[in-house]
Amino acid sequence: MFNIKALSEWKNEEVEGLFIGLYEGEKNSSGILEEIDAALSGNLKQMLKDNRFNGKAKEIFTFHTLGQLKAKKVYVVGVGKKSEANDEQLRSVFASLSKALHADHLQNAAIILDSFENGEEDFEQLSYLLSEAIELTSYKVADYKEKDNQVEKHLEGVTLFTNEEEQSLLEELQAGKVYGSGTNLARALVNTPGNLMTPTDLAKTAKEIAELHGMEIDILEREDMEKLGMGALLAVAQGTEQPPKMIVLKYQGKKEWNDVLAFVGKGLTFDSGGISIKPSLNMHEMKMDMGGAAAVLGAMEIIGQMKPEANVLAVIPSSENLVNGLAMKPGDVITSLSGKTIEVRNTDAEGRLILADGVTYAKHLGADYIVDVATLTGAVIIALGEYTTGAVTNNEELMEKLLYSAYESGEWVWRLPSFEPYRKMLKTSDVADLNNSPGRPGGSITAGLFVGEFAGDTPWVHLDIAGTAWTSKGTETGPKGGTGAMARTLANLAEQFE
Repeated sequence: MFNIKALSEWKNEEVEGLFIGLYEGEKNSSGILEEIDAALSGNLKQMLKDNRFNGKAKEIFTFHTLGQLKAKKVYVVGVGKKSEANDEQLRSVFASLSKALHADHLQNAAIILDSFENGEEDFEQLSYLLSEAIELTSYKVADYKEKDNQVEKHLEGVTLFTNEEEQSLLEELQAGKVYGSGTNLARALVNTPGNLMTPTDLAKTAKEIAELHGMEIDILEREDMEKLGMGALLAVAQGTEQPPKMIVLKYQGKKEWNDVLAFVGKGLTFDSGGISIKPSLNMHEMKMDMGGAAAVLGAMEIIGQMKPEANVLAVIPSSENLVNGLAMKPGDVITSLSGKTIEVRNTDAEGRLILADGVTYAKHLGADYIVDVATLTGAVIIALGEYTTGAVTNNEELMEKLLYSAYESGEWVWRLPSFEPYRKMLKTSDVADLNNSPGRPGGSITAGLFVGEFAGDTPWVHLDIAGTAWTSKGTETGPKGGTGAMARTLANLAEQFE
């Protein structure tokens, strides 16, 4: 898809669109803008002036060359102030560039990479950010409407013009594409309707990833869970005819199976709330309650392609939470795989139940570090909105690694407190070891700490993506719906374990 050519060759490229960056207040973009303007008889700069285009971030001006250049159109992309051009700003700028590229249905394009250089970012990072943005913005939510006969055009090739060394840039371009495609996989899983994304369907996707990348896979059925005593997952699964699955993927990048990083993803493929039923308004969006599982599978897809020298375990407890005559009831007491008993005060607090068995099983399989990912609480949306993932941890070192990975991936994570009074709230049942829903105050904290009870002393981080896994409106890099949140952060974390 990508190829690299010397900067001086830009005039010879026959493409549908030529993109050049312009920093705010700059006039020549390393001299290339002057060359383009000269080839266009001075019309480009005059048009920029007439339209008061000054390079503000994410603004794009399009100019038809009318045969004066081999490129059919020139796109001048505002990059903003050079002093503010960090990763976050460049991600936004490249997302705008990529959206324009896809919106105009370009099949081939060229980009003057050097025009986006600011003296701080290296060209490898620029290449990665650009490629990732092109991939992320290419995603469209699948629909099931009747199709017309119009031929769809897709981007086939992008040429980058730069004087930098080719091979290192190509590696970063490929990495950006891989990270973007893994995120898009997670988005697609989240956006799939609940009748088409059951625990069985989720297991099928995991199997496809495993077979494609040579990973070991094991899928536990209901009978296996009963033999092992996975009472928490089985209690949630009582209320549905769909069989539950405990999905396990193993990626072994080291000779010995040690120093194992485990990802545990909540795989609730549809959540009605059970007997503690949710309001009907917007319940159709609860197909997204397997966003944690989607993030884990997206990360495993990335890991399978990047092949880090690390050992990664993925554990996905999966079920539906519906209502039938066997569904668990408020007041029920269940016994988890760990042996801890749980009083069910709220059947809509089911995610922490299936994660309890998922985390315990990850420990049985040799996990040395655990990160669980879940669309766990509405409380985290009240606290942090749709923009930031909430985190709870028992280990400073692992938390710092994850925060660094999130920063590198352009995903925001905020650590929540885990002081002792919050832990005591979990022990307020008169009949069981734990209360699955001790009340609204500190709800996202107590939910995370509930899962942490099953991690024990194993270094552990909990990520609540209830706000970030789904967006009610389109973002810079994608449409409304599933976001693929945390897929890139998890994959980046795995690469830190090399």
